Amino acid sequence: MSLFEVPGWSVPSAPVPQQNKKRKRPSTKDTVDDIDEAQRIKAAQKNIEKLMASLGAGSGDLEEGGSEKPKKKKREVKEKAARVSEPERGRKIGHTEKGVDPQSSTSKRKKKGRELKAEPSVERSQERAGPSQKKQKQRQKQNRKPEHTDPVDSPSDPESPHETTVQLASPTTKKTEKVASKKGVGKEKDVEKPQGLTALQANMKKSLDGARFRWINEMLYKSDSAKAHELMSSDPAVFADYHTGFRHQVESWPTNPVSHYISTLSSYPARTVIADLGCGDAALARALIPRGLTVLSFDLRPDGAYVIEADTCARVPLPGSEKPLSAATSNSGDESEAEGEGQVVDVVICALSLMGTNWPGCIREAWRILKTGGELKIAEVTSRFADVTEFTSFISSFGFKLVSKDERNTHFTLFEFKKTTRKFKSEKEWKKTMSRGDILKACEYKRR
Repeated sequence: MSLFEVPGWSVPSAPVPQQNKKRKRPSTKDTVDDIDEAQRIKAAQKNIEKLMASLGAGSGDLEEGGSEKPKKKKREVKEKAARVSEPERGRKIGHTEKGVDPQSSTSKRKKKGRELKAEPSVERSQERAGPSQKKQKQRQKQNRKPEHTDPVDSPSDPESPHETTVQLASPTTKKTEKVASKKGVGKEKDVEKPQGLTALQANMKKSLDGARFRWINEMLYKSDSAKAHELMSSDPAVFADYHTGFRHQVESWPTNPVSHYISTLSSYPARTVIADLGCGDAALARALIPRGLTVLSFDLRPDGAYVIEADTCARVPLPGSEKPLSAATSNSGDESEAEGEGQVVDVVICALSLMGTNWPGCIREAWRILKTGGELKIAEVTSRFADVTEFTSFISSFGFKLVSKDERNTHFTLFEFKKTTRKFKSEKEWKKTMSRGDILKACEYKRR
């Protein structure tokens, strides 16, 4: 009977079953029923038995193979021993009779084998060792070297321990020599560095000295000799600074013309009189005077020993005339040739000294002081020549003849002239000749 009774409604006594639309998964009971569990267990057992059987057979084969290898070796040794002939056995017996024990020989072989095995391990340990340990070992070997290496007692056998120690020590000694040489160079540089200055200050001072040298050098080329002489006389430090910078510049040159003239003039006979016009620090005189040559050095400032103060483009304080003294005062129309009188100089050197706008005056003075047939040697910077042929013809107009010209050097050109007679020139003609100083270009530096 229903719980509620509503008029017009009827409720069934049992609930209406509802159908579930979701799919049902197969239960485990169905899968177990499909496959017999007993059969699965038996199949698994058979597989395990087969696996165990195969593993056991493999291990058995390995054990049999491992045991057979030494047997084969033993058999080979026995066969070799059997092959030994009777006379060889007799020899071995004779050795044993003389006192050689076969057991001792085998023990020696074993020791050698151990030593050979130990050598790679030692090498590995040495490789693993740091560079400091290697250096210590090399030093120890060097210290032992004088004790073991005696040139008289050391054997000539290449495997001797004495020679091996020499071979090991030789590369280290070379290294020490290189280091010593490097240290020596460093010491020289330290000596050259001014005292009380750091490396930076020394470099700054060097660059300032170079700049000052370039300024003085350019001023000397672009002004006449009288102005340069006045500057040097009023401030002697300018002359010193210029030649200090010049010496530093010479160090970078491939060759020095002064060195060339020193080697050339060294072969000249003794008492040869040489006039060095624009001598600088008189390097020529310092080198040639001890060899018996007479060198007269002239420049804008004296040094109190070798250098005589003179403006070489105006007047060199040496005897000599441009015309014979016996001749009367000649007029401008006189065309007679002359070679002058009273000269005492055999060779005139102008090594990089044709400076100033009035440098042709130096060539005129060289002709005046030279003996007949005397030599004029000129060395000039190659970059100053616009036309070398024009320069040589200009020098020849002063009364010289070109003997040789050397243009092999990339920096300098060397000329050698010989004094000849020349026609008389009036002052007007000389003035025109002296105004041609632009044949040589002035040395100019790039602005930095």
